[in-house]
Amino acid sequence: MNENFKLYISKRPRRLRKSQAILNLCTETRVSVQDLILPVFVKEGLNGADEIKSMPKIYRHTIDSLLRYCQKALEVGINAIAPFPMVDAIDKSLDAREAHNPMSLANRAISAVKKHFPEMLVIADIALDPYTSHGHDGILDESGEWILNDTTVGILSDMAVSAAEAGADIVAPSDMMDGRVGAIREALDENNLTDTAIMAYSAKYASAFYGPFRDAIGSAPKAKGKTKKYLDKRGYQLNPANANEAIKEALLDEDEGADIVMVKPAMAYLDIIAKVKANTTLPVAAYQVSGEYSMIWASAQKGWLDYQRTRDEALVSIKRAGADMILTYFANDFIETNK
Repeated sequence: MNENFKLYISKRPRRLRKSQAILNLCTETRVSVQDLILPVFVKEGLNGADEIKSMPKIYRHTIDSLLRYCQKALEVGINAIAPFPMVDAIDKSLDAREAHNPMSLANRAISAVKKHFPEMLVIADIALDPYTSHGHDGILDESGEWILNDTTVGILSDMAVSAAEAGADIVAPSDMMDGRVGAIREALDENNLTDTAIMAYSAKYASAFYGPFRDAIGSAPKAKGKTKKYLDKRGYQLNPANANEAIKEALLDEDEGADIVMVKPAMAYLDIIAKVKANTTLPVAAYQVSGEYSMIWASAQKGWLDYQRTRDEALVSIKRAGADMILTYFANDFIETNK
């Protein structure tokens, strides 16, 4: 080894990696608390929360417990939540009638949060899967194989109005039915809810990363032996192989009146986030879904990955791809460890 060997070059990029202070000054992408939306799960009952086995440190909250959780979130600077209800089996039906009940679990949770914490932004999920007895995001035809698009959109519009009247600041249709954004916008405006924004799940893929979420809200089929067979939603969610389709969906939602468009999942679809961002004038949200969260946790528990560094790298990659806001179950934990 020739220790005296020297290169005569003027450009040495490593100069800007010499110390943490220089690295901080030259950081191009940062994730802040203002970028984060905290998804939360709600269940019936009083004064309790139970941990979701497939999602470490994530809980199903009763409304009382949710209020305490929101207080803690606000204290660390998180100002936006997206509640998802675990609906009791007795309230599930083929026609999803509970979805637009003004006194549904979701609407009671929204009202309670806005009453106690008016400064907390509440984003209501507009989808029928928590309310249908079969777990699909819409009303099935007589064959039980195909979702009736327009019938489903009519119910989603009523659901959006109900959520907005309960106090939701933003309604977020996550169903992937055709024309639902325009119909929801019209329904909101007709009911003098013109200030309620729409965050459209524009590019929601038929992904295998949703498993823990379906467990969390109780929409997954029962286990068969040691395995679970999840519902096939490829008849309405996007093909993971398609990118142009995502842009088409996002632009359609923009034309129909969406205020924000979303890509879901995030980590396996960073290219889609970038493409959508380049093709729309709207803010772009990305949802780091339950499977992404649980994979990082499981690997860290096995000692295969550094939990904090992997978590932070995943979040910054989503922001770097072009997301203006990120729905993530890591929100509280990320803020607490990056103060």
